[in-house]
Amino acid sequence: MTHHNPGLPHPLFRLGFRPLFLGAALFAALAIGAWGGLYAGLWGFSPYGGAYFWHAHEMLFGFVAAVVTGFLLTAVQNWTGIPGLKGRALAWLVMVWLAARLVNWWGPAWPNWLIATLDLLFLPMVAGFMAYPLCKAGQWRNLFFVPVLLLMSGANFLTHFGLLSGDNGFFKQGIYLMLMLVTALMCVIAGRVTPMFTANGTGTVKVQPVAWLEKAALLSIWLLVVHFLCREILPPFAATLHLWRWWRWRFWITFRVPLLWSLHLAYLFIPLGLAALAAHYLFNAMALSTAIHFLTVGAMGGMILAMMARVSLGHSGRPLKPRPLMSLAFALVLLAAMIRTLGSWLLHQHIVAVLLLASLLWCLAFMLFVLLYWPVLTRPRVDGKPG
Repeated sequence: MTHHNPGLPHPLFRLGFRPLFLGAALFAALAIGAWGGLYAGLWGFSPYGGAYFWHAHEMLFGFVAAVVTGFLLTAVQNWTGIPGLKGRALAWLVMVWLAARLVNWWGPAWPNWLIATLDLLFLPMVAGFMAYPLCKAGQWRNLFFVPVLLLMSGANFLTHFGLLSGDNGFFKQGIYLMLMLVTALMCVIAGRVTPMFTANGTGTVKVQPVAWLEKAALLSIWLLVVHFLCREILPPFAATLHLWRWWRWRFWITFRVPLLWSLHLAYLFIPLGLAALAAHYLFNAMALSTAIHFLTVGAMGGMILAMMARVSLGHSGRPLKPRPLMSLAFALVLLAAMIRTLGSWLLHQHIVAVLLLASLLWCLAFMLFVLLYWPVLTRPRVDGKPG
């Protein structure tokens, strides 16, 4: 099979998931490796906004935003039947994302306004690329992803505004808004795909949703997005609803299917994270950053790895059977989450060692993905179809 048919772009730029999953996974390993070493004093560098701003901002608006984009730009083709973003337009979008990562990393070399502007371009561009096919096909059910992307752009604006105006409150609000928006998206997407994937992967009957539980679980998350004041009241209720929702999906029947148990366990970190937020706000029993890392390392890191592994196989025409080593990657990212959260909570006196170990496991997990999926993402589909 030729690498490059005339008239078709390079395989890497034939659909959004290819360059964005690969770029995001590489960046996840590089950025957390750099952050872990910086925290431990092994080396130094001067990112835009300082080390803590950079770490929080880049993991959400660099890494997570790229994966969300890769997923949505690939899914929109399925939803609408309109060919997805590819070729030169996709390459430009990836260049904007990459340029923003580079200027954020080498902060002092660039004027702040340039860094902020470059960084703020990406998500509105994605919203435009999503809106066009959805409107053209009259796909109103999925149009809500466009305002969500614009809200994410607003959250990103708040982080830069907070930094440039010297008001840390705006930065915190921007990070909180993005954290909850991504959590809400994970809850929506997991609700759509987990029961179906589980039934298909285990040869069992699909669990039917309980309408009120679905609505209540999703409403609790959207309220946490919309209203900062709900963060003290809602987390315990939201945690209970999402744990119940998770339990109904029958995790125990997925042990033999790595693409399933990885997804189920990643989702479990959502109720755990909401319970940890409740412990922080109601009883001051846990540091906020520890509670947040249940959602970021466990839920986001775990679900991203599970979904990238599945989507990359499915959309390259391959059977949904990842290489055995991918199971190790799934286990490593979930172990990294446990160490980063419970380890830093229970072994706070050894915090540097705990964070270094969690960083190392995270980096190994994402480098395994890069190594195993490089051939999948950079070669044409095995069935000869476009995409």
